Amino acid sequence: MSFHEKSAWVMGAVLLAGAIFYFKTVTEMSAAMGEIAPPVLPLVVAYIIAIIVLSIIGHVLIAITKPSEADDTMDERDRIIASRAGSFSGVLLGIGVLSGLGGYLMNYDGNQLFHIAFGAMMIASLGEYASKIWHYRRGV
Repeated sequence: MSFHEKSAWVMGAVLLAGAIFYFKTVTEMSAAMGEIAPPVLPLVVAYIIAIIVLSIIGHVLIAITKPSEADDTMDERDRIIASRAGSFSGVLLGIGVLSGLGGYLMNYDGNQLFHIAFGAMMIASLGEYASKIWHYRRGV
């Protein structure tokens, strides 16, 4: 497994854990309020900091396991995989944002729009890394 594939696994796991944390917290807040919770800056900041810290720790750990690969540049295969994964990610982001905007036009709930757009960014990032893993496993 190349460093870039290991990196995709680490980032996928980190982003999935972050998304679960964020939406579990929003769901609990919404249940307590009886409506969709508004965006809370400390929660967003905590999510971002957790993603940064966990990704740094994960990348340091995979770099320690095989230091010779850690400074590896992307070859042609890696660039093709990154390009395809980025395209897939963009489609997911577009679908998510359009869904959020459609939901806003139906009920004019800005809180819901924020969470859907933020979730679309999370899903797009997860989709990018899942696509990279799929392409690496497939042998593209």
